[in-house]
Amino acid sequence: MIRLSKSANAAQELLESCGLDSLIDFQLDLFANGLGITLIEKPLENCDGRIIFGKTKTLIELNSEIEFEEKKRFTLAHEIGHFILHKNIELHNDNESTTSWFSNKESQAKAGKQESEANEFASELLMPSILFVEKIKGKPFSPDLMRSLSQYFKTSVTSVIFRYFELGNHPICIFYMHNNIVKYWKRPEDYPYFIIDRTKLAPPEDSIAAEFFDKGKIYSSVQSKRPIWKSTWFDIKDWENENKYKFFEYCVVTKKYNTVLSVVWEE
Repeated sequence: MIRLSKSANAAQELLESCGLDSLIDFQLDLFANGLGITLIEKPLENCDGRIIFGKTKTLIELNSEIEFEEKKRFTLAHEIGHFILHKNIELHNDNESTTSWFSNKESQAKAGKQESEANEFASELLMPSILFVEKIKGKPFSPDLMRSLSQYFKTSVTSVIFRYFELGNHPICIFYMHNNIVKYWKRPEDYPYFIIDRTKLAPPEDSIAAEFFDKGKIYSSVQSKRPIWKSTWFDIKDWENENKYKFFEYCVVTKKYNTVLSVVWEE
């Protein structure tokens, strides 16, 4: 049985109240309008989306210059999350930092719990848990699977990766970097390997992330599954033979914000 957070439950209840199993075949802007939200797309400086609560109406503004429709869709779902969960905020701006999914102590102190709640809501709204688990059943983790799920659910690859981290059938570790600095990382609770903490440091020199920051290297979809050593991201004992391990790294690069989301897994 899938256990949902309070925020995810709110998204599920919203879908049920509208008589919908999912929003895959439904235009999200029309869904927002049906909730009584006025939606405007226009260029926004240093902001992907914002929500403005008025006395009688609620306005959501989306940055019309967001490059990918999947990211725009997730940003809108995030704002709808604020609409449903956080009626007390008067004006709120969201950008890459608030929709990046990472909520370490430093960022939570600045953005508050509301951002992680809005992300949880958006994730369940766009990728309902039951349907997501059905789509990954019997399929091994791969970059191709992440891209396929992104296309199916019409949301960003980043949001799919975090959804897979929560519900996937194969353990993955995630590292988030900005301006060549590791900001945060996540691993499954029962993961057998110890991660070398590089928070506030540059990514490992032999990592795929470092190839982007140092050389501007971005691999094509066909080449995006890159072999790495276990010791690249994890502690390795003197007696261990690295040739016995098969680790890979897949990087999602956002050049506009100079960020990299690295997914590391073992086969």
